[in-house]
Amino acid sequence: MLPQSSHPDLPLTALAPMQDVTNLWFMKVIAQYGSPDYFFTEYFRVNDTSRLDRTILEAITENDTGRPVFAQMIGESIPDLVRTARDLCRYECAGIDLNMGCPAPRIYKKNVGGGLLREPEKVDQILGALRQTVTDRPFTVKMRVGFDNTDNFYKILDLINRHNVDLLSLHGRTVKDMYHGTVKYDLIAEAVRWVNCPVLANGNVHSAQSAIDVLAKTGAAGVMVGRWAIGNPWIFEQIRQGLQGEKITPVPLAEVRQYIDRLWKTPTAANVPERARLGYLKMFLNYVALSIDAEGNFLKSMRQTQTETELFHLCDRVLLTDQTKTFASTPYSGV
Repeated sequence: MLPQSSHPDLPLTALAPMQDVTNLWFMKVIAQYGSPDYFFTEYFRVNDTSRLDRTILEAITENDTGRPVFAQMIGESIPDLVRTARDLCRYECAGIDLNMGCPAPRIYKKNVGGGLLREPEKVDQILGALRQTVTDRPFTVKMRVGFDNTDNFYKILDLINRHNVDLLSLHGRTVKDMYHGTVKYDLIAEAVRWVNCPVLANGNVHSAQSAIDVLAKTGAAGVMVGRWAIGNPWIFEQIRQGLQGEKITPVPLAEVRQYIDRLWKTPTAANVPERARLGYLKMFLNYVALSIDAEGNFLKSMRQTQTETELFHLCDRVLLTDQTKTFASTPYSGV
């Protein structure tokens, strides 16, 4: 049984697991703007020498957002996946999630993450072993529609059914597509009809309106948002507003400035060199900037800053000068 939604009458929302992003700190930041129904951890790497990463584990053990947190694993060694799942089940995680979608070449070349989609037989064995192990809480899967084509798509969906997976998060691109190209929402709709569990539609859900459109196209039980939640932490609350037919509440650029300040104040800030902190913040700002101005001037200028002082002077000038300007609810195209 899946944990209950915080809004039972609405489709589900989830923050996608993103390595180096969806840690405890970022979950707490997002929660200040309107939590999704479900959080997923960064993936726990699983191999013959692996042990639970204590930093990732904190997203479960120290999480005070009030929302369920699923523990995600990535690996291909069945004994070690089973061992890790058992270890994780000793903690108050909402469920165990298997990553079969990571598109990073350094990951899929090890035949883990999205690399597993090339081997349905191996997937069959892994899902069977984990389903036998995870019996007291949901067992879930995140995957893509295929590796470099969709030849195995329905075979994998049959395995999702065979092993009674409780929730499927499906990104509508192949592994080789990475984050480019058209999202195959038609295949997500096929999965919704094919599998016996709820499906979360994932892939380019960049605004409340796009979430509503994706739900209409796919019939999915909900949406999973990744990169666009980095750029717009208000997105989950905006999705709920849109689904209820409400007008999306405009976000003043001054509130965006406060969000950037929160992003700068990471828990490890005092121990990280300024240049590294700037690089980490700019990873977030690459998405935030897409909703600030249609010309892309903030994005270009932000990338050129070299120091904390330069960056925050720019933020103050752009975001605090005109109190009437608001954050775009949909990213500007062409930026």
